[in-house]
Amino acid sequence: MSNIDTHRIAERFAGLLAEQRRVVYDKIRTQGLGIGQFPILSRPVSQQTTCSPSYAQLRQWFLWRLDPQSSAYHITGALSLKGGLDSDALWGSFAALISRHEALRTVFRDDGAGEVMQVVQAESSFACHEVDLVNMPKAEREVAIENQVALLCNDPFDLEQGPLLRVGILRLAEEEHLLLVVMHHIISDGWSMQLIIDEFAADYSARVTGETWQPPVLPIQYADYALWQRQWMEAGEKERQLDYWQRELGDEHPVLQLPTDRPRRNDGHYHAARHHMVLPESLINGLRKRTQTQGATLFMTLLTGFQALLYRYTGQEDIRVGVPIANRHRTEARGVVGLFVNTQVLRNTLSGRLSLIEAQEQGKRAALGAQEHQDLPFEQLVEALQPERSLSHTPLFQVMFNYQQQDHGSLQSLPGLELSTWPMEQGRAQLELTLNVVERMDGCLEASFIYAEELFDATTIERLAQHYTVILQALAEMPERALSDIELLDKAERLKLQEWGVNTQRHPAAQPIHHLIERQAEATPEASALVFDDQSLSYAELNTRANQLAHYLIGLGVKPETRVGIAMERSIEMVVGLLAILKAGGAYVPLDPEYPTERLAFIAEDSGIELLLTQHYLRESLPVANGLSVVELDRLDVAHHGSTDPAVAIHGEHLAYVIYTSGSTGRPKGAAIRHDALTNCMVWMQET
Repeated sequence: MSNIDTHRIAERFAGLLAEQRRVVYDKIRTQGLGIGQFPILSRPVSQQTTCSPSYAQLRQWFLWRLDPQSSAYHITGALSLKGGLDSDALWGSFAALISRHEALRTVFRDDGAGEVMQVVQAESSFACHEVDLVNMPKAEREVAIENQVALLCNDPFDLEQGPLLRVGILRLAEEEHLLLVVMHHIISDGWSMQLIIDEFAADYSARVTGETWQPPVLPIQYADYALWQRQWMEAGEKERQLDYWQRELGDEHPVLQLPTDRPRRNDGHYHAARHHMVLPESLINGLRKRTQTQGATLFMTLLTGFQALLYRYTGQEDIRVGVPIANRHRTEARGVVGLFVNTQVLRNTLSGRLSLIEAQEQGKRAALGAQEHQDLPFEQLVEALQPERSLSHTPLFQVMFNYQQQDHGSLQSLPGLELSTWPMEQGRAQLELTLNVVERMDGCLEASFIYAEELFDATTIERLAQHYTVILQALAEMPERALSDIELLDKAERLKLQEWGVNTQRHPAAQPIHHLIERQAEATPEASALVFDDQSLSYAELNTRANQLAHYLIGLGVKPETRVGIAMERSIEMVVGLLAILKAGGAYVPLDPEYPTERLAFIAEDSGIELLLTQHYLRESLPVANGLSVVELDRLDVAHHGSTDPAVAIHGEHLAYVIYTSGSTGRPKGAAIRHDALTNCMVWMQET
């Protein structure tokens, strides 16, 4: 089919109603054609100023509406400029950039019907800031620079009013300036930043030297792409690509549980820190040879190594990593500024006996499949797969791998200026861990681990980075080696483990916790054991009440290994209930009344509880299965039951309780705790 034919079909396709486009799409597919054969066209005159956003822009809008003050999605860059800076040429170059790229003068408005629209403004406006710090004392100037950079980078953008591009020039000395460029992600991405750098350099150089620079005509603007994307996806391409991803990712979407140095936060808000390293040249050469042998790419090899590292750190076999892709495979889009970048989920199913070469083959297959189905927006994938959502982690993946080939050579040619990068603080961490690998023009590979500093110590990430190089070394030299056979630890780490493994503390006569409480009740019967609000119980009172309830539970059939659910609000009765279950020989299973009904139902069924202790006013809100016995402790009178300590034989391997966590799959997962383990922990805590 000729270019004229495909262009004509594309024009006809764009002018159809939604249902008509579905018919044409189906016909195109039956002829073995796909969207790749048809060009992106300029949008009609009626949508030149206002049109629907892309799916990625829609997600950015949603995130901004949730937190308008956040700077998490600001794209920033800074350069130190030494020499004679022509300010007029600089501002003129940025004005020309904005005039050329519609995305840089786009804002977003609610249309009044619950939909958001992107609005392309005619004026080439942007926020320009010039600050002169030359006459400040050095100490004050350093603080002022830090404050100005923070202000320019973190000051929130107003997506409805704009502008969404901010340029700052800080004059530090007579011939020394700091240039800052800040954009909101809704109008730009990493590729766009490179385009802006290249075009700015060419335009600025031409203005300074008096030469003429005429950039190539843009075949489309970003809004044209957004319209094209929606038309093809809604016509049927979404279903075609989604079918692949549903088969690839399945129905279960495990949450990666990296071991952290500190507990995770419920809101998932963390500050970013960075560990940077340069891979040794010998290692890079070995990886390139291995990559060529496998018919793969360096990206695939480095990603496989990262997935293997995550497997070794978590023990989880289903490893999923988010991978941003430029999404510029369309020739029309390569020179356009805008939010084209998409995120894909690359899955690798690993096991201890799987060899590195097998893991690499699996990674290669997944990467090639993803490349053929890269148009489906990540936002639509999440919407379709419906993973369990939580503010504490991102859906479908929790770590990211980003591979880039960068060339900032155009900046070195700016007339009269010597340039160098200016280090920027990381700001907010969008994920717990991200690995950025940059391949420089000289073939050098730089790896940066961006991590949540509230979760990980710097030494932990440094060690993790070292272990990554160990796995890459094995990939290059011993690809047939099984994942579990790779020795990650060096000699010093192995010696440290041996040192930590020497335990001189023993508790051979450890007794179950409830026996220790009984012993305390005998020794100090009048001492306060429990206080809640204005209520209190002495050890004797606590022990007596728990004994009476325990005898009642024994009469109901509770014995060692019987699991008893307890769903109560914090109270004296709750503690009495826990202690009574232990005294009866059973194992308690806590059920938090504030949990969602579905979660409580799952825990009750999964744990196999045979009895449920609760309070009368909570019973109606609890998902009680048919046949499950329920005892309302606040309506139960056990005063006539025996008050002596029950003589139930318990050994250290019997269950004490079962506690449920979120689990690696996002579903609750029960951890069964033995009496010996509980006692050892409590004794150690008291001794410590």
